[in-house]
Amino acid sequence: MRKKLKVLFVSAEVAPYAKTGGLADVAGSLPEALAGMGVDIRAVLPGYKEIDAEQVYVADFPVKTGYRTETCILKKITGAPVTTYTLHNHHYYYRDGIYMHQDDGERFSFLCKASLDMCRATGFRPDIIHMNDWHAGLIALLLEKNYRDRDPFYRNIKTLLTIHNLEYQGHFEKELLGFLELPDDLFTPESVEFYGKFNFLKAGILYADKINTVSPSYAEEILTPEYGEGLEGVLKKRKHDLYGVLNGISYTTFNPENDVYLPYSYNERDLSGKRKNKRELQTELGLPAIDVPVVSVIHRLASQKGLDVVIAVFDKMMEMGIQFVLLGIGDPQLEKIFRKLMQKYPAQVSARIEFNEQLAHRIYSGSDIFLMPSRFEPCGLGQMISLRYGTIPVVRKTGGLKDTVVDIDEDAEKGNGFTFDELNPEDFINTLERAINVFRNKPELWEKMVIRGMKSDFSWKNSAGKYLNIYNSVLRE
Repeated sequence: MRKKLKVLFVSAEVAPYAKTGGLADVAGSLPEALAGMGVDIRAVLPGYKEIDAEQVYVADFPVKTGYRTETCILKKITGAPVTTYTLHNHHYYYRDGIYMHQDDGERFSFLCKASLDMCRATGFRPDIIHMNDWHAGLIALLLEKNYRDRDPFYRNIKTLLTIHNLEYQGHFEKELLGFLELPDDLFTPESVEFYGKFNFLKAGILYADKINTVSPSYAEEILTPEYGEGLEGVLKKRKHDLYGVLNGISYTTFNPENDVYLPYSYNERDLSGKRKNKRELQTELGLPAIDVPVVSVIHRLASQKGLDVVIAVFDKMMEMGIQFVLLGIGDPQLEKIFRKLMQKYPAQVSARIEFNEQLAHRIYSGSDIFLMPSRFEPCGLGQMISLRYGTIPVVRKTGGLKDTVVDIDEDAEKGNGFTFDELNPEDFINTLERAINVFRNKPELWEKMVIRGMKSDFSWKNSAGKYLNIYNSVLRE
């Protein structure tokens, strides 16, 4: 009988236990899809103070660093869809917030070392360690330099690094090499040094057996200076080990037919619940419950998302007689601007500067148009979720947006949204105007697009199979 493939899935965030963005959604749903394909997969994340889930003790073990020895207490989350471990250490994780701490370099170095040490402590020897983003990227380097040759237990373990967003790389001081018990001679431009800093993601790219990004188009884009964030040269050297696998979304979590956060359920055969949810949303947000296009933004407020072009033409948008709904946190300057716009247009604008998962579901359901005019977008989950809820996306043609949204004017048979090429206010407002014209003047076409979006399949079914193929190719080599 063929033995089960064993995978350790390491991530700084896993939904619903710890989440700031799309990384958590992927880490919460991809392992479940892989487990359904027969993979023995275990997820692991730091034991943050904010995790609100029942956890049971599994083991404790020392984690040796160059500075001191720390204790890691390993716990398991009760009732998780797949075995999910949390790595507890009072010094590093018993504090508020996941990121933005002065010692993040040590905190995520500890995650990498403790993830490796827990394998020995529990006797779980994975065939592959699946590392997610810079937080886990050091695992491949540590395996190569400190673990494989010292302990036969680790000798045949392979690694895959998934880059969810190349913009975030983890830049820290050289002194962390000492914390990790790594030699100073690694601090060169050919290795982990990057403009005078220790670059965690670069270490992962250099030492992982295979690398992937979260959409086919982004995998091509990051080999160029425009999107490579300074690492395009390093990535080009690993081009033959680089894959693009489109993210999926959980069709259990995001399902308008039984979403517990929605006042009314609906599906592609009966859209009446969506229309009722729109009225409920308008009332909840203090907007007039009238039949106008409701345009939404639900994501981090960051320059990556291209919100500057939205702000540049905001008055023109208001002249179109729409309502604008925003939910998100991030750049304080952007937060301030959208608060002021809400004060300027109180009957047309609702800006909720917060992280609110339940409200996000209601906005996806209750709005007509979803905006994502991103500068770059590794994959984007928002446009997939919006389509699932029958809300039409208006997006810039880049990365995963290019791979998932088809302009109705370019393909009448497959069109599910509206796209534009150049990130400038004119192209954006013209595209939004096209969408609003179809909404107002071609209701039958609009309904066809809504139904087409709801029937499209962005579940993990296909993408999880592609990850399984990458795992097998790593092991064959």
